[in-house]
Amino acid sequence: MTHTEQAAPTRHASDVRVVTASSCAAAVPTEPAEVRAATEPGSRRGWASVGAVALGAFVIVMTETLPVGLLPQIADGLGVSLGLAGLMVLVPGFSAAVSAPLFFLGSGRFNRRSVILALGLTVLVSNAVVAVAPNFVLVLIARMLFGATLGAFWTVVSPVGPKLVGRAGGTRAITIIAAGISGGTVVGLPAGQFLGDLVGWRLAFAIAAAATLLVVVAQAVVLPGIPADGRTHLRDLVGVVTRPAARFGMAAGAVVFIGQFTAWTYITPFLMDHTQLSSGVISLLYVIYGLGGIVGSIVAGSLFKRGVIGSFAGAATVVAALLIGLVYVGSLPWLAGLLLVLWGLFWGIVNPGTLVWILDAAPETPEAASAVNVTNLQVALAAGSGLGAILVSSTTLQTVFLTAGFTVLAAAVLAAVAARFVTLARRD
Repeated sequence: MTHTEQAAPTRHASDVRVVTASSCAAAVPTEPAEVRAATEPGSRRGWASVGAVALGAFVIVMTETLPVGLLPQIADGLGVSLGLAGLMVLVPGFSAAVSAPLFFLGSGRFNRRSVILALGLTVLVSNAVVAVAPNFVLVLIARMLFGATLGAFWTVVSPVGPKLVGRAGGTRAITIIAAGISGGTVVGLPAGQFLGDLVGWRLAFAIAAAATLLVVVAQAVVLPGIPADGRTHLRDLVGVVTRPAARFGMAAGAVVFIGQFTAWTYITPFLMDHTQLSSGVISLLYVIYGLGGIVGSIVAGSLFKRGVIGSFAGAATVVAALLIGLVYVGSLPWLAGLLLVLWGLFWGIVNPGTLVWILDAAPETPEAASAVNVTNLQVALAAGSGLGAILVSSTTLQTVFLTAGFTVLAAAVLAAVAARFVTLARRD
């Protein structure tokens, strides 16, 4: 490797402690004294707090994906076209991309416990408003509010894990929170279809609001006070994107998300039209896909100790092969199901890999790194969905998945190139 990413200028030395791992030194933020007092590294309270944050991630992703299974009902109920109803899925992504850096710049003084609770309550309000909204305009406003909350949530929550359990458990804490993302995927999409058929789309969002309230109560009980880092300046955001390791990570993350969501946006019609599966079987496969993602996220914690970039490149290569494989063997139901489950497993490694890569590229400004990552990936997600829409309207579903597979493969190649030029701070 010819270039090593350096830590921040010495004026920040008091905020960073250098630790030694198996192969190189790492600069990692020290835990605030208030958090150490409330949650000693490795304590039950600390891991319970991580679990509560993961539940917050679960609710956020469930709320994000819930409309996907309800769009036909929402369109009929509010008298809008299916395409217009689809804005409920797209609008939050753009709101999150804008809100992440803005929230970072304006939230420097606030205790992170209070912020997490306030954001949870905002998600509750958004779901409640959708449940009772008399028209589609109000629904979109509520989803825009949710998107802004989404960007703020990931900016604050992603770096919180290491603060709650200490540096040694930091990576595992991040991957547990990422497992909450997969859990939300498990519930959100099939729950939308199931609850929509059972009680209607309005009560489905009301149930989501009630679930959010339960999670906020759990967080209020177990979360300790988490002081802000006190570093929320524009120069910190600029400092992240000027680092070679971070730029490589942003590029690889953006490309892999474009490929992933080019395919994932159209996985339902692919399984229905190409694989000839029923909606019930597809819902079951989504659950298994999400469970695979949870397993992958947990396994990722151990893999990242050996090397984040290498783990990302390897897992992305497998995802690319699975997407391309679906094109050629996706007409065989049992084989398509197997590839989908493996897709969930290895995406469970790629997804947290994008975050840990950025955090380790700028370890002394984790919230700035997280804000940059949120904006980067939300824009890429929207771009992937848009690319899929263009392809599906002009070509075939097989072409969509081929394009997605080769795009993810490009991200893996980019990561392999990055490994030759930059190194990241290693975690215990």
